[in-house]
Amino acid sequence: MLKITKKHIFSLKILRFFIIPTILVLTPFFNNLQDAKSGLEFQWDQDDSYKRLKWFQKENKRKFRNTIYFFLRRSDRRTDLLKINLAIPKTFKSTLKNENISFCKVRIGGFENRTKCLEDIPADIEINTDESGLRSLDIYPYSPIPNNKDNYAVVMKIFNPKKSGLYQFHSYGQSKGKSFSNYLGSWTIVID
Repeated sequence: MLKITKKHIFSLKILRFFIIPTILVLTPFFNNLQDAKSGLEFQWDQDDSYKRLKWFQKENKRKFRNTIYFFLRRSDRRTDLLKINLAIPKTFKSTLKNENISFCKVRIGGFENRTKCLEDIPADIEINTDESGLRSLDIYPYSPIPNNKDNYAVVMKIFNPKKSGLYQFHSYGQSKGKSFSNYLGSWTIVID
């Protein structure tokens, strides 16, 4: 009888050795389940012409003040750009002002450093609204954006809309020597 109880006590000590550290390690992961970010973006009718562009936002909550960086990396630009057009979705109801929109040379943040504008690029910025309610931004840099290794960004400092959801912004660019704009890609912004 004594031998059986020693065996049970020994197996309980081993079990405690594995279970308690596992619970302690996994507890922080279960604490913020609602704040989990997805690493996967899903498009319903994704075709070859769709190109996903990188973006960064500081705050994704509804009605919060937000700074959104719409990146144009070297791989997104094939030629020098004279004009950039940013199509804003109709459902993205936020007040846009010229003084809160800028264009800059940017350092894209990562593990070691933050996203930061390195140099402001002088540009004329126009906010267009047509009769159907569609809005767009036209950005005319004073000198063409060169096709070099630098990254650029359109920076919007706005208040997030009241409705949460996915908002898809499309970008078009007019190349040097062309009279029309080509599709550069799309950004899908998430507001919780």
